[in-house]
Amino acid sequence: MNPTIQQIRQDLDANVDQHTKESAKRYFKEAIKVYGVKTADVGRIAKEHWTRVKILPKQEIFELCEELYKSGYMEEAFIVSDWMPRYINNLQASDIATFRRWIDTYISNWAECDGFCNHTIGDLIDKFPEIVPEVKSWAKSQNRWMKRASAVSFILPARRGEYLAEAFEICDVLLMDGGDLVQKGYGWLLKEESRQHTKEVYDYVVAHRKTMPRTALRYAIELMPKELKDEAMKRD
Repeated sequence: MNPTIQQIRQDLDANVDQHTKESAKRYFKEAIKVYGVKTADVGRIAKEHWTRVKILPKQEIFELCEELYKSGYMEEAFIVSDWMPRYINNLQASDIATFRRWIDTYISNWAECDGFCNHTIGDLIDKFPEIVPEVKSWAKSQNRWMKRASAVSFILPARRGEYLAEAFEICDVLLMDGGDLVQKGYGWLLKEESRQHTKEVYDYVVAHRKTMPRTALRYAIELMPKELKDEAMKRD
């Protein structure tokens, strides 16, 4: 085993908290693998090891990340999500192919999906807008985490009012998806776009309210004034 991976796992083992472990298992609908380490401790461990990892060649860093993902443990996935935004200045547009494979192969719950996509993919979109069509295409995947990833990767740009047309295109594809975590993902995207584009998002929701699942609709209108919420919730 790689010495860095071995040390990370020893550090995680040394910080196991049984209450955290049991709470995590109750919190997720999916079966999850967790050490039971508090989020703050995972972040501290990730940061401590990054000081040594960041000087390695890029391919070695990616290999370490993949080894962490292969374990299936949520905390190890969170370490990847901590490291990659720190490495953004060394990433290239072509790295989206590696990240797509990681999401498609290893991501197994919404927390891993959001933790990686909000910042790593979101930052990559900021740096390389040419990857936007690739990320949008994930909405057509058969993998629910890829579908959620297509939406939540745009959360931070959406908060700034960016990529509204692309957000609507993603939502068009995901609109009737039966997965509640996919619905919550694109509903969240609409909610963030509504911060800067309340009217446009409201109009989109009203135009689709007869077919949009209520879960997604409620997320989308969360930040709107009460009168708009009430109108949007009407079915006729």
